[in-house]
Amino acid sequence: MRIWIRIALLIVLFYGTVRVAIAQKTPTYSAETRQHIRDVVAGLTPTVAVKDDPHSVHTLSERMEMWHVPGVSIAVIHHGAIEWAQGFGLVSMGGAPVNAETLFQAGSISKPLAAMATLRLVQQGKLSLDADVNTELTSWKLPDAPVAAGKFVTLRELLTHTGGTTVHGFPGYAADTAVPTLLQVLNGEKPANTAAIRIEAQPGSKWNYSGGGYTIVQQLVVDVTKEPFPKVLRDTVLAPIGMKHSTYEQPLPVDGRARAATPYEGNGTAVAGGAHTYPEMAAAGLWTTPSDLCLYELEVERSLKGKANHVLSQAMTKEMLTAGMGKWGLGLQIGGADSNPYFGHGGVNAGFESVMEAYENDGEGAVVMTNAQGGSRLADEVIRSIAKVYHWPDFQPKVRTTVKVEEKILDTYAGTYELRPNFDLVVTVKDGQLITQATGQDSVPLLAESETKFFPTLFDAQIVFIKDGQGKVTSLVLRQGGQEIKGLRK
Repeated sequence: MRIWIRIALLIVLFYGTVRVAIAQKTPTYSAETRQHIRDVVAGLTPTVAVKDDPHSVHTLSERMEMWHVPGVSIAVIHHGAIEWAQGFGLVSMGGAPVNAETLFQAGSISKPLAAMATLRLVQQGKLSLDADVNTELTSWKLPDAPVAAGKFVTLRELLTHTGGTTVHGFPGYAADTAVPTLLQVLNGEKPANTAAIRIEAQPGSKWNYSGGGYTIVQQLVVDVTKEPFPKVLRDTVLAPIGMKHSTYEQPLPVDGRARAATPYEGNGTAVAGGAHTYPEMAAAGLWTTPSDLCLYELEVERSLKGKANHVLSQAMTKEMLTAGMGKWGLGLQIGGADSNPYFGHGGVNAGFESVMEAYENDGEGAVVMTNAQGGSRLADEVIRSIAKVYHWPDFQPKVRTTVKVEEKILDTYAGTYELRPNFDLVVTVKDGQLITQATGQDSVPLLAESETKFFPTLFDAQIVFIKDGQGKVTSLVLRQGGQEIKGLRK
């Protein structure tokens, strides 16, 4: 389960300059923990593994090199406590080593903590989960829209991405550009670089990820508390949990910059001007460390059992973790078996990508943060390695079996297939292998599991070629995430 809504084949591969996974000075860990660390960094696997393929397992160093990720920071929860936290690689090329206190932008992992602070206000009777948000917004109002059909938007809907609001995510603002106010972001007014946040679907009618909805939540929190958003989050969530290395201040204050990782593009070049500024703090503004995010995970796990409750009551924590439409709770994505569910979120900002996952019941979890675009692929593989080492029931790679398909058959699949208007999938053959390339994206190789079914290894998807009665290939079907998209051959 992941926050990133991945349109199929959005995978970018880069090769070149070596990135070595330099493990930093290890604290005094037990022999068992040291072995856990060695096993995790040596056992990275892709989303899809090929049966009996010895090359499907990689080291952390190999994957950092492959994807141009300078630095990685990992923290692991085991038996209800942080077992280890360690940095690998560099905060910047030629710079200092990453350590457990190196700061990273959390991207959309900002949302679960913002949701927790908002639920604290609900618990205190200062906000309602099910009232019209316009009754509690004072500095700004969400404009009505005909598509709403008379229904109002609630805080519950905004936190679960069912409010029907626009704007998926935010690119942030580079160092040499003007930064808009929150009201300018909400209204899509210059210098905002995203559209106005409005209603585009009837509230409650469907799940649709909306960072714009969390920006409305941010304004709601500010209006109700009459305090700056970073202060509210510090006082209600970060400080009570003990997240002393975390802040929602944007840009990062000067005294924290020496400990911050430098963000990188996917091709290995540094993001121009450094970290982007995100006035959309609830959606993307958190600076933090994996260890601090593990403290958040532990707080959720313990509050659910009535053993911590520094922020939320046991009842409110249960409500937060109750899966609704799209398997989303209030700020968190819920996965796993009903008997052993897990909660998590992913985060992508300019040059920073991260993943956090934790189980509700058994005191297990992990956070992986990187300072490179595309680092979520590596983070996913680290999570899968952790899952294997710690015997998690989920996050294991899907194993597929491959077959040999003659090149003359592969040649019949070559062509252009329209997945949607102005978005094609071009299929070619190179060295006896199918290669796909989506509009505006890089190429992705496919492996065959039958004469008509093919798959990539970096994400879980399948492409099936369809023939007519005469045996001519007329279309393909892309299967991913429980959905099917048909592409007609041009």
